[in-house]
Amino acid sequence: MLLGAIADDFTGASDLANTLAKGGMATTQFVGVGRGPAGLDCEAGVVALKTRTIPVQQAVKQSLGAAQWLLAQGCEQILFKYCSTFDSTPHGNIGPVAEALLELVGGKLAVVCPAFPATGRRLFMGHLFVGEKLLSESGMEKHPLTPMIDPDIRRWLRRQTQGEVGLVTLDTIRNGKTAIAQAFETEQKNGHRLVVTDAVADEDLLVLGEALAGHRLVTGGSGIALGLPENFRRAGKLAGKTGVRAVAAGPAIVLCGSCSATSLRQVASYLEKHPGLALDPAALMDGEMTIEKALDWIGRQEGAAPIIYSTADTETVSRAQQRHGRDEVAGAIEQFFAGLAERLVDGGIRRLVVGGGETSGAVVEALGVASLGIGPEIDPGVPALMAERDGTLGLALKSGNFGADDFFEKAVRRIGTA
Repeated sequence: MLLGAIADDFTGASDLANTLAKGGMATTQFVGVGRGPAGLDCEAGVVALKTRTIPVQQAVKQSLGAAQWLLAQGCEQILFKYCSTFDSTPHGNIGPVAEALLELVGGKLAVVCPAFPATGRRLFMGHLFVGEKLLSESGMEKHPLTPMIDPDIRRWLRRQTQGEVGLVTLDTIRNGKTAIAQAFETEQKNGHRLVVTDAVADEDLLVLGEALAGHRLVTGGSGIALGLPENFRRAGKLAGKTGVRAVAAGPAIVLCGSCSATSLRQVASYLEKHPGLALDPAALMDGEMTIEKALDWIGRQEGAAPIIYSTADTETVSRAQQRHGRDEVAGAIEQFFAGLAERLVDGGIRRLVVGGGETSGAVVEALGVASLGIGPEIDPGVPALMAERDGTLGLALKSGNFGADDFFEKAVRRIGTA
């Protein structure tokens, strides 16, 4: 293994694996830390964790464990992947995990670059934009778990870390890898170990990736990985065998636990052609909705690829959180979807599309698969995935903010056949 990556959620892991596979690296996504050797045909290994919103100390411990396993596989470079909207709180977890990983690998400096232009995430003068809006005006300021109320990534990161945070601006990036390397040296002399780096186009990420050759630790969204495979190819270390995985065949279902504006549109689009069952958080907490009731409803849909969704407007979610507690509601929804997915797959579902990072993590953990093969891209940042569980299982794991309005429809088709 040449490149080892640690993702703080499961959709982010598949997003990154997609980027690396498209870059020509033989890539495998691992569900949690591997249980043994990764295999000689794996050039890039992506460990999917569920650490985005857990307590900081737990996130650091799990991330270090993943990094130690990846280093034991021979990795020359470690990549810490987080969301392109920098989902975190003022206390962590991005900053503390990045600092701990940098210490582990003995690195002098690590870039911080969540930019992913293909999905509208751009970083300019250290400020993160989503489309034409600043992060804090994009809807992410209303996120129920990680409300992003400050678009200044340096300022947000400084609240999470021990030292000052540096910046390499777009002007420097546009001057090429030599200028970038010199800027890194200056930042290091100034005592900045974490350095926010601007990028507004794929070309910026490609030249930045070239400048990161030899860096022990890189951090960012999946966009930061655009230029990394070429470094290994230039060194003659890639075999050029990315592989194509088997296609699943059988019934399909969609589960969506995201409350993002994007997910609301995607659910509405899918409901135009498919039956749907809305999961009311209050009804779930009061015991009025159960897995058995959901299974009974699904059984009456006669293979129509239905959708079960907890997607709701922020006011509805807030009312449930105020009554029952934020963490309690989030945990109950995750447990519901995880238990439901396990029962569905045991009952013969072969194509499973999941919306929402936390929901995806809960579902994949419940299914007990050890690794995922990377298939064709469905929408930017979201590949088809293949797993072995009593036969081939097709999966799509989508971050709440990713995908076109017709994503669910496309995903059901791309991950297999009926």
